[in-house]
Amino acid sequence: MSTSRKKPAATKKPAPAKAAPKTTAPRPTPGAPLGLEEIKALIALVGREPFQEFEFEAGDMRFRIRKDGPAPVVHATPMMVAAPAPQPFPAMAIPAAQPAGPVDEPGIHYVTSPIVGTFYRASNPTAAPYASPGDFVKPGQTLCIVEAMKLMNEIECDISGEIVKVLVENGTPVEYGERLFAVRIG
Repeated sequence: MSTSRKKPAATKKPAPAKAAPKTTAPRPTPGAPLGLEEIKALIALVGREPFQEFEFEAGDMRFRIRKDGPAPVVHATPMMVAAPAPQPFPAMAIPAAQPAGPVDEPGIHYVTSPIVGTFYRASNPTAAPYASPGDFVKPGQTLCIVEAMKLMNEIECDISGEIVKVLVENGTPVEYGERLFAVRIG
């Protein structure tokens, strides 16, 4: 009886696993909205590169960054606001300070808008204005309408006096706290 011996099979050692390249920041999941850090990185990238305009789309967000003016122009949609990083471009101009508003006159009271909306002097285009310069008004009297989200909000006078000036054009947008009427107290 002959027995043959087989050489034991050589066992191979597994090759050492190659280390994955390290990344400095986690990559966003495809289709996920960009975070503030990714937006800042895009702005910084555009600032370093020689091209003048950059467009980027990710899911339902779209960015356009343009370097053709004294300050960067950043557009983001929908409902995404991108704040520019401090000094992302070397030629960024700082706008001059705007005056805070009209100077107060003694004896004049300003009726301001309590909401953001569209200013109307009358209830409809063919109606007479609620108040005009030279009219005497009293507290609680309607002066105008500010339309906000399809609601017509009557703005009432909060002091007795004479309307000196209407400070806003009919049909124009107004901001919260914007002066609408100048009223001479009396």
